[in-house]
Amino acid sequence: MSTDTVLNAMDEDLAVKALAALAQTSRLRVFRAIVGAGPEGMQPGQLSQALELPPNTLSFHLKELHHAGLVSVQREGRFLRYRADMTAMQSLVGFLTDHCCQGVPCVDMSPVACGPDHCWTAEPAIR
Repeated sequence: MSTDTVLNAMDEDLAVKALAALAQTSRLRVFRAIVGAGPEGMQPGQLSQALELPPNTLSFHLKELHHAGLVSVQREGRFLRYRADMTAMQSLVGFLTDHCCQGVPCVDMSPVACGPDHCWTAEPAIR
């Protein structure tokens, strides 16, 4: 699933697919670890060691997150690197909050931005 697809067509089916991928404890831990790594992402060996997950179990979870469009994967020689798709994550959060307060925007949901050394977000402004 491309980022453009997520941005332009976050509908109930895509939201359910993403939420279903996150609705498992180990998979949620994997996703949070990848998000925590920032733009550098993580290789499966790093994830397996950090989360104490067997490689075959981790592979299954990474495949599910990738199919849900929440992570991207890039081959680096013999290795794979997984990165969180922050745009897809923000699109999912946006979908979940679109009808907040009966359709009246009540909180400025500032986007999260990741730089080489850290991630940051602006403080929400309550209206």
